[in-house]
Amino acid sequence: MDIYDCSFCGEKIERGTGKMYVKKDGTIFYFCSSKCERNQLKLGRVPRRVPWTKAGAKAKK
Repeated sequence: MDIYDCSFCGEKIERGTGKMYVKKDGTIFYFCSSKCERNQLKLGRVPRRVPWTKAGAKAKK
């Protein structure tokens, strides 16, 4: 079974769940929810600056 990390929040995603987004240049993003997808793609937020992500919690320490 493949397990991926969400490209925005860092949560674990089991195979068959979540969304995969592929850009024209071949970059692949995995998202656990539409919340993460919107924050990265539509709103352009950086995970380090969002406190509820793993990167944001690590940066806050």
